[in-house]
Amino acid sequence: MSEPGNFIARAFSKFVTTLSSIGGILIFAMIVLINLDVFSRFLFNAPIDGVTELVELSIVAIVFLQLGDAVRNGRLTRSDGLYGRIQLRRPRIGHILGALFDLAGAAFFITIIAGSVPRLIDAWERGYYSGNRGIFVVPVWPVRLILVIGAVTVVVVFLGLMWRHLAALRSRDDLQ
Repeated sequence: MSEPGNFIARAFSKFVTTLSSIGGILIFAMIVLINLDVFSRFLFNAPIDGVTELVELSIVAIVFLQLGDAVRNGRLTRSDGLYGRIQLRRPRIGHILGALFDLAGAAFFITIIAGSVPRLIDAWERGYYSGNRGIFVVPVWPVRLILVIGAVTVVVVFLGLMWRHLAALRSRDDLQ
């Protein structure tokens, strides 16, 4: 029988992968929508209403759907040149720096969550929308919910990475 921690880790990993996959599907849908709008404008002189609003909201959703997977797989933009050298030559210092980086990342996204949750609640309660009434409107709360879910996911990923660095520090006596 497997440990509960392993089950939770596997389930969370599948959740992060699923979010990233949904982001990929949303990218494809956005590309199709933009191309349909371009062809509709060119062939029929009739743009599709709401494309601009949907693309604006989709970009935010895509970023936060795929961010957890990017962090988990080390694809978050950062300069690793010096850090990589430190990790090779002084693994203990490298793990300490890695844990601090991951803690800072978690703290940053906790700040994003703290600012986003009130905006999500406000958008839900007041029925905020994007677009022009009578032409095209779309509610903004789903994207704000995706932002919060994505940011919470990133916090958990950063804390997991930090935990790995701390575990490496505790388990290896040969670290310098």
